[in-house]
Amino acid sequence: MLIQEEMSLQEKLGILADAAKYDVSCSSSGSQRRGKAGMLGNTVSPGICHSFAADGRCISLLKILFTNQCIYDCRYCINRRSNDVVRTSFTPDEVCHLTMEFYRRNYIEGLFLSSGVLKSPDYTMDLLYQTLWKLRNEYRFNGYIHMKVIPGADPVLVEQIGLLADRVSINMELPTAEGLKKLAPGKTRERILSPMKQISGKIRQREIVPYRGQRTFVPAGQSTQMIVGATPESDYQMITIAEALYQRFDLKRVYYSAFVRVNEDSLLPVIPGGPPLLREHRLYQADWLMRFYGFQAGELLNEKRPNFNAFLDPKCDWALNHLEQFPVEVNRADYQTLLRVPGIGVKSAKRIVAARRGAALDYGDLKKIGVVLKRAVYFITCKGKMMYPTRIDQDLLPAAG
Repeated sequence: MLIQEEMSLQEKLGILADAAKYDVSCSSSGSQRRGKAGMLGNTVSPGICHSFAADGRCISLLKILFTNQCIYDCRYCINRRSNDVVRTSFTPDEVCHLTMEFYRRNYIEGLFLSSGVLKSPDYTMDLLYQTLWKLRNEYRFNGYIHMKVIPGADPVLVEQIGLLADRVSINMELPTAEGLKKLAPGKTRERILSPMKQISGKIRQREIVPYRGQRTFVPAGQSTQMIVGATPESDYQMITIAEALYQRFDLKRVYYSAFVRVNEDSLLPVIPGGPPLLREHRLYQADWLMRFYGFQAGELLNEKRPNFNAFLDPKCDWALNHLEQFPVEVNRADYQTLLRVPGIGVKSAKRIVAARRGAALDYGDLKKIGVVLKRAVYFITCKGKMMYPTRIDQDLLPAAG
């Protein structure tokens, strides 16, 4: 499919913004940088891409593909080589112009730039590098930039991109090598993990010896995305892979994208009811537990119980399968133990630990602190007493909501 050259910038924007909608790997920036004299824009850590800042503002970014032309024929992708769709591409100056004009109109505070693979990974990454270099140095844009790295690109280009972008991401796409071989034959785990390893090493290096005279290397870190439901991996396999990625490559986020059947293909599954959005939600909940609550993948699921309960969030499900650890006395339990109680989050656990230094807490105090009592009451005691004289039972919590 040939790229359509005779298109207005507005027509290109319509096509390439729509083509980027299936990529969910963008969220809060995690990057803090003040405005500089002679430059336009800044970035703040509360967030980019339809996130909310500390003062309640909704912050968004321009999310586009550089091109929807691609040499690969991934079965699940709307932009795959064999699809008969209108193809187009921006130039580096067009992306810069759009970003600056959207920023000046206060539509955005940053840019999320991904791309299909045009000619080769190196050729595409060089175009993306030219775009970022122009945006930073010629257009003097100092705002947030999230850039997708093309697997297989020259490591030199990867490092150059990392010195211009705030966050980079390399999509895993499918969790296993078998899945990639089946649905994305042009991609391999090695080509995906190699730049992840390089970026992780550079981040660790700059934390020990900061880059002198240069921008900080990807100050907001790196992330990735996995498609949920396109291949038969269990939830246990997916969170185990995510856990390994966090540990090996210090990822900021693993994103989960429910499979959407955009192509008619015999190798793609037909999922009754449409995209597995509930499953995606459960994986995000489990991911949160691993990142902030101290849970390990093997605690939440195992080979005998490989998938999450559709009716309970993973934390409640874990608690019901570990009733021997409850009830917990909130006036004595340590912080990590409190985090494992359904209805008690990170903020409320910290508030409990701080508040009980002054006096023993009762159920009224817990409610004021922010504990979700309709969940927590089955798993806690205050001053040695449960809120209701009832036995913890696996059948009670689902009914309680």
